[in-house]
Amino acid sequence: MNVETMLRDGLAGQAASLELPEDPWPGFAGRERRHRRRRRVRAGAFAVVLTALVGLQSGVLPMPGWVPGIAIAATNSALLNSPPRGTLAGDAGWQDGMRALIEVGNVPGENWEITDRRDITFLYASDVGDRRLALVHVPLRLGFLTDQQLAWYTGPAGAAPAEMVPDSFSRGVEQARSTMYAAADAPGAIAVVGPVGWTASISNGHTFGADGRVRHAPPVTGAVGSGFVEMVVPPTPVMPSPVMTLSRGDEVITLDVSGWYDGPAHDPDAYRAVAADALGDRDFDPNLLGEWISNAIAVQGLALDGLRVEVRWTGMIDGQPTALFTVQQRPGDGVLAFAVSATGEGASLETLRLLLPEQGAAQRPIGWRKHTSTSERTDRMVLVGPPGATTVTVAVDGGTPARITLDDTGRGETTVPLDATSVLLVAYAADGTEIASSPVPPFEGGPGIIGDSPATRVVP
Repeated sequence: MNVETMLRDGLAGQAASLELPEDPWPGFAGRERRHRRRRRVRAGAFAVVLTALVGLQSGVLPMPGWVPGIAIAATNSALLNSPPRGTLAGDAGWQDGMRALIEVGNVPGENWEITDRRDITFLYASDVGDRRLALVHVPLRLGFLTDQQLAWYTGPAGAAPAEMVPDSFSRGVEQARSTMYAAADAPGAIAVVGPVGWTASISNGHTFGADGRVRHAPPVTGAVGSGFVEMVVPPTPVMPSPVMTLSRGDEVITLDVSGWYDGPAHDPDAYRAVAADALGDRDFDPNLLGEWISNAIAVQGLALDGLRVEVRWTGMIDGQPTALFTVQQRPGDGVLAFAVSATGEGASLETLRLLLPEQGAAQRPIGWRKHTSTSERTDRMVLVGPPGATTVTVAVDGGTPARITLDDTGRGETTVPLDATSVLLVAYAADGTEIASSPVPPFEGGPGIIGDSPATRVVP
């Protein structure tokens, strides 16, 4: 199963000029937590879109080396023209040994081949703590088409070429790459490699403040203009969620996260017990809620030990089980709210990720924009009032509030235009007393650490 992955909005204009991909993080909320906590966060699969050709183009017949290739994607050369970096940057013997072993990322039905192993270049190779890491650029060919591949390889510190194993493959159009290895019982490593002229930084660790804001650990920054940075990661009981950036002058770009976390065995019974306790006498599957809690906290750097879970609402929406719940790691921390719905066939959709200040979190009305089971946006909005609320008003883009009556479970529903930019909820008791107010986040609050983006917190 995929571990979907994180991290916040970049500066689109600057990012476009460098041709760096926006952080998909999508790339950090998976469902394989029902098995061992061996998580893989992939920045992006090695995939290409090709025109269907026959004969030579299929790769079945060999292509003469003198035939020119057609590049299927333009490659910004900023990274590729940067000198190799790392402690092994000048080790020609080790690099030659690796060139003979480099693989091609598999694409089903496509027979990509390495154009010439002599053209494989090492962008970075180094020992970082107990790990040896290498980032290589591989020229590829499929019939008349040519493409690029960036591949991470990893092994123990001091590894010979034969001990290095492929870690991930991605398209060569990317202008910066990162990798991470972390474990519960051993040191790990993080590396960021970008173009020379930029300064790379890694901040590993964060807390959710009681004021509803995220506080990150001080960053480790590489040499100014070097374009890369390394960090040794101490053993950690939870999956790290580092923030990695490249900066140049006033330009700051946040990168995606890619890597491994080898943690303790996942105990579904422990999550089920926490879910059952939080549900109380609610008629809802504790196994399902336990899985949702596991998924929600894993990519936010939270641990089950000491976690406080409050279930705000459970029920059926469009025939599928749905729950709104909050988690808090410890008193004095901010509160994270999640809305999750089953979509059928064992899949689920997380439609709300929101950081709330600790004070008054339980009194806030909470709403979320409704998606279809295939993640398509709709104009429907689900509302859940706090205890004692009977109605919630909904003001869209500063307009006249519409009053929604809540059902016996505290839930209501309304419609809001897809292009609405702001929605404010105000909850009222039966006697008309205002209880509390709270904004509704947009459809996609963005990947990454909840609260880093204004779209995933309620405070400015």
